[in-house]
Amino acid sequence: MKAAEAIIKCLQLEGVNTVYGYPGGAVLPLYEAMRKLDMKHVLVRQEQSAAHMASGYGRVNNKVGVCIATSGPGATNLLTGLATAHMDSIPLIAITGQVNSKKIGTDMFQEADVVGASESFTKHNYLVKNAKDLPRIIKEAFHIANTGRKGPVLIDIPKDIQDEEIEFIYPSEVDIRGYKPTISGHSKQITRIVEQINNARQPILCLGGGISSSGCNKELVEFVEKAKMPVVCTLMGVDGFPNGNPYFAGLLGSHGYPFVNKAMNKADLIIVIGARFADRSTAVISDKNASQYVIHIDIDPAEIGKNVKTHTPVVGDAGAILRQLNTYDYTSEISSWTGGIMLERKRYMEENLNREWDVQGANPCKLIKSISDKTGRKAVVTSDVGQNQIWTAHYFLADESRRYFTSGGLGTMGYSLPAAIGARMAADNDTTVTAVMGEGGFQMLMGELALVREHDLDIKVVIITNERLGMVRELQLNAYGNESYYGIDIGFNPDYMKLAEAYNIKGYLIEEDSQIDEVLEKAYETNEPCLIQCRVNPDFPTLAHWRWR
Repeated sequence: MKAAEAIIKCLQLEGVNTVYGYPGGAVLPLYEAMRKLDMKHVLVRQEQSAAHMASGYGRVNNKVGVCIATSGPGATNLLTGLATAHMDSIPLIAITGQVNSKKIGTDMFQEADVVGASESFTKHNYLVKNAKDLPRIIKEAFHIANTGRKGPVLIDIPKDIQDEEIEFIYPSEVDIRGYKPTISGHSKQITRIVEQINNARQPILCLGGGISSSGCNKELVEFVEKAKMPVVCTLMGVDGFPNGNPYFAGLLGSHGYPFVNKAMNKADLIIVIGARFADRSTAVISDKNASQYVIHIDIDPAEIGKNVKTHTPVVGDAGAILRQLNTYDYTSEISSWTGGIMLERKRYMEENLNREWDVQGANPCKLIKSISDKTGRKAVVTSDVGQNQIWTAHYFLADESRRYFTSGGLGTMGYSLPAAIGARMAADNDTTVTAVMGEGGFQMLMGELALVREHDLDIKVVIITNERLGMVRELQLNAYGNESYYGIDIGFNPDYMKLAEAYNIKGYLIEEDSQIDEVLEKAYETNEPCLIQCRVNPDFPTLAHWRWR
């Protein structure tokens, strides 16, 4: 069997039936093998999208997505997507073609050292030097990508090696020296957590993407309802816990709710599960609360204590540790603390949704809240980066069946549309898929709109426009004042209704609040894709208390 055919056979044995990619000279054998072995290939319009689509595809069912690119510029275009997946711990397999093995290092046409370039933002990478190693390498790659702290793995394969003949034997097991992720928490540390909870008066539970990655949403709900403590989350943890649950407080951090950040500073016990506790989350937490006790639970020991001093580190899988914690009873009296935070959440949401803004245009908060209300019990909403990301995180109510996908760590513009395409292809027909973005992010990878029509994908594409790079504008305002706007005006926008028409997609325009429900009713009543443009005033802030105008 040719090595290229062996590669596709390996993918099929791992349960992969769809790959996202863009062909080129260095992957010709691989594409011929896909044709012969009936592997479904989705031709993206830019390689970065292939990684985002594979990410969305894998995140829906908590599996490993696969993307393919040719050597040189194809591989380097893929890198932003891999770095995005790495920061958010999303499992991916990226296969890149490389120039012939004997020509590596000669600056041959379309040669690039993608293994070296991707080393710092892939979980592992391989340059294949012997075709016989390919089945073992692919078996290892899937194991590495989808175990421990999950992440992208890149396999770079020279064209001549793809053409070699090999005896195909796919390994049944993986044994990688030095790679044994810790799953269960140490029993003494589990006991210490229980003691700290029972002694706490103002505890808070902080969730990250490790909850969804572990698939332990039900164990988490059981734990919270036993411990009765308030729950906050990072951007990656928004769909880790039911947002309608009476213990859910909301998003923390630089773009989180002010009452959540205030509570984080007052808490005497913070338990962090499956989160990096990165700067965007911790920037607003004061270090003046010397009596605050921090417990950090994560499967990656390198993350524990990296950004915040930790008193009890616990290495292990979030689900395994929650199951251990659920065997205990909790006796702390914290009802007034928890109730006070929940009351603040209720007031904040009501004040913001009912607030009359002295600006023209639609209210993006009401738009997202209406999308949340309109989508069904099962939904995926992807957001890009910028103001649209924050509005969506605040007002789309998520849980394990209503998922919120975004680029939380790297903040990659252009993520939303391709991630939604991948998610749509993996989700069942009962799931609604909505892609929310600003005009800046949309125009980075807007060519992927062609795939929405080409594959008849029921995706509601929502573009919130204000003719600015809204988040950067907001940052400039808060950093330097309102005379300091620079480089953020989008001087020309296409006619989005005509653009939708050009892609043979129905287009809707929202210019004021009174049109929101009518448009969404039409958009979600059919299984057809559509594009919704929502015009928003550039002075509409992401946070009501931020300085504006």
